[in-house]
Amino acid sequence: MSETLAQHEPMTAGYPEFAGKVAVVTGAARGMGARFTAALAARGVHVVGADINEEQMRATAAELEQEVAGSTQPGRILGARIDVTDASEHETVAALAIERFGRLDFWVNNAGIFPFALAGEITPEQLNATLSVNVEGVLYGAQAAARHMSPGSAIVNMSSVSAVRVRRGRGAYCTSKAAVAHLTESLAVELGDQGIRVNAIAPGYIDTEMTRWVKEDPDALRHALDVVPLHRLGSPEEVVGPLLFLLSDSARYVTGHSIAVDGGSRHV
Repeated sequence: MSETLAQHEPMTAGYPEFAGKVAVVTGAARGMGARFTAALAARGVHVVGADINEEQMRATAAELEQEVAGSTQPGRILGARIDVTDASEHETVAALAIERFGRLDFWVNNAGIFPFALAGEITPEQLNATLSVNVEGVLYGAQAAARHMSPGSAIVNMSSVSAVRVRRGRGAYCTSKAAVAHLTESLAVELGDQGIRVNAIAPGYIDTEMTRWVKEDPDALRHALDVVPLHRLGSPEEVVGPLLFLLSDSARYVTGHSIAVDGGSRHV
């Protein structure tokens, strides 16, 4: 990571109610997870960024702490390891957040994988891995979070425009993200009794490491720009705003909802 927070967004932007809150963000070593972590910390949230690549996660956490140092009362950022397919590791990370910061208010299930294979070529290993990371990881994260959260807390899951818009070569991925969308609704219904809100964000083509293949393939990039009415890829920073909204008091009566951040591609 080489860009600073100042290149992405104002450090003092909004949400004063975040100060002193505590969040866990999975898949936080790079991409959208790293930007989510920085944005929350810049607003006073203490964040445990967790990733299967522990070494990279700890390096990212240190760099992000430097980025947000210029904001008013920035939150701390702690790097940790998590294999989201292991339910016990979610509980370990939740316990770490409480041990270090005393509470748990937000949980962002961001970790995910994107295998590319035509439906007739998807292997059992690809399908199992995709469902384990993208679906089980969300469920286990929500379960661990809910055991430690108080009323007014919030969980945000990362779904995708692929939950509702099928494209070639993404059968396993689309299936997993459709499951995330429905799981989000189920969790919202059941955790509402505890005063915990659960929502999802459904990004489209966002310029991250996971979509590097789009930029490197002229045909794929041309197709992507054709199916996005705004005719450009989105940036991770453009997903930050919806995340902050869904975690904030402004969304205190919003639950079981998915916000599409896709430049309109779900309609094409």
